[in-house]
Amino acid sequence: MSTSAARQIGRLLANEENTDQALRVSVSGGGCSGFQYGFAFDSDVADDDIIIEAGDVNVVIDSVSAEYLAGSEIHFSDDLIGAAFTVRNPNAVASCGCGTSFSLV
Repeated sequence: MSTSAARQIGRLLANEENTDQALRVSVSGGGCSGFQYGFAFDSDVADDDIIIEAGDVNVVIDSVSAEYLAGSEIHFSDDLIGAAFTVRNPNAVASCGCGTSFSLV
């Protein structure tokens, strides 16, 4: 997880009523390239979830999504075209222009 992503997660959590949450990153079928990333705050952690700690914040990834995300970096960019979490995934062979979906084939 990049420093910018950890900082943004912390900022967003500061605005939540339940600050005992983590950012859950998931992969599901769909999107314009075949798979899509999902980002949501979650306070439930399953036994087989992977927890990534970055300073005062945590990212949670389910075991199935972890296979698709192996070696990836979660990043937050805030530039002229918008602000968003993105995933730099070395396993992806193609991705859409907005960076929220990818293909492995």
